[in-house]
Amino acid sequence: MTKVTSAPREVITEHRKLPLDIPEGVAPTEFYNSPCNLRHLARENGLLRNSLGFLLYRKAIGHSNLFDASIIFDTSQRVLDPMGRPVRRDQLSREDNIVFSRMTKVALQYMLEKYPDPQQHLVFCGEASLDATWPLNKPGVPSIRMIHNHFMVFENDKLRASSPAAADNPNLTDSGHNGLFLDYLSEVYLRFFKVLDLEVLQPLPTDSGRLAITGYPQGLPSWEIKGGAEALNDGRFWKEYDLILLGFLDFYRAFFALVSAEDSRIPVAATFPDQIENILLYSDDFHQAARMLRLQVTEDPTFANEIRWQPAYKQLIYRDDEGRLIVTISQNSVGNAITELLGIVVKRIADEEVYARAEPELVRQLLELRTRMVKYNLGTPIHTHSWPNGLFVPLSGD
Repeated sequence: MTKVTSAPREVITEHRKLPLDIPEGVAPTEFYNSPCNLRHLARENGLLRNSLGFLLYRKAIGHSNLFDASIIFDTSQRVLDPMGRPVRRDQLSREDNIVFSRMTKVALQYMLEKYPDPQQHLVFCGEASLDATWPLNKPGVPSIRMIHNHFMVFENDKLRASSPAAADNPNLTDSGHNGLFLDYLSEVYLRFFKVLDLEVLQPLPTDSGRLAITGYPQGLPSWEIKGGAEALNDGRFWKEYDLILLGFLDFYRAFFALVSAEDSRIPVAATFPDQIENILLYSDDFHQAARMLRLQVTEDPTFANEIRWQPAYKQLIYRDDEGRLIVTISQNSVGNAITELLGIVVKRIADEEVYARAEPELVRQLLELRTRMVKYNLGTPIHTHSWPNGLFVPLSGD
């Protein structure tokens, strides 16, 4: 048996042609974030919606054709300004957050139940949030600019058989930001997170949760969910999951304030002000990294254009090779998808024939998940052309 070298992978994922055209003169990301397109998304691919505005839908151009879905906090019809829509969990109300967490739990538990063997399948979900001031027409901005969670399953055999991704792929390297964090901020970053008061989440040694196939994630703080999938039923887990995000926001704001204006004041809204002062602001490495980034911004306009001055993050729950459920979090400086945090670069190609072969089973699972969410009072079904009465109906070609 040939040993597979650990390396990030470029996975080919086929999709069908979108049943609508982008108007001339409109950037794709501007169109995708329009209220018109988001109404279309629900009509064509919506699975379930609830009174709070959360929408479960099938990804029209997805990451994986084995299992791929998303839950979005669809505020597009009541907040017309795309820059004014919630993009992080800390911007949700308590009620919204509980429902979002419950929907996430049900979807993740469903995937773990249907794909129980970590040697055969990589199962994960996560959010890739954006700075709400980032230009909509900037390359790399996700197609929908609202808080959302992705749910995916990949076959490990397909990952092994996929070509290695280019080492300098900008999504994997974060245009140099990833190297900066790994080389200069990793130790202080990990030390900052160690002070969190956690019961359900247990800190892991650096890189112990790396996937053998890709060698990712790299150099990030990681926590094992003690109790596995069952712990997702405990509200304490979701509170600790939020604590990690709040800690990340403190770190990000303190660091980029230093980069931007050499401002070492503790942010007014900081959750962990003592840790910011004692661990970050007294760290020489923290100040050295900020100085290096500041110099690069002043000298390189291309690099400066990539900076996200406001918090942007990727936060994942994934199952590792040992079957452990692991939480990790990273900065999101370029707009790379959560797949790339696990070393998977997805190359999407239009191939209706290949997609048509995968679509019935994909949709069957999504409808099964929808039924489970309806049962748990998380929303009401949406009927589309592809599933008019809760059963898959292939669309006829034009």
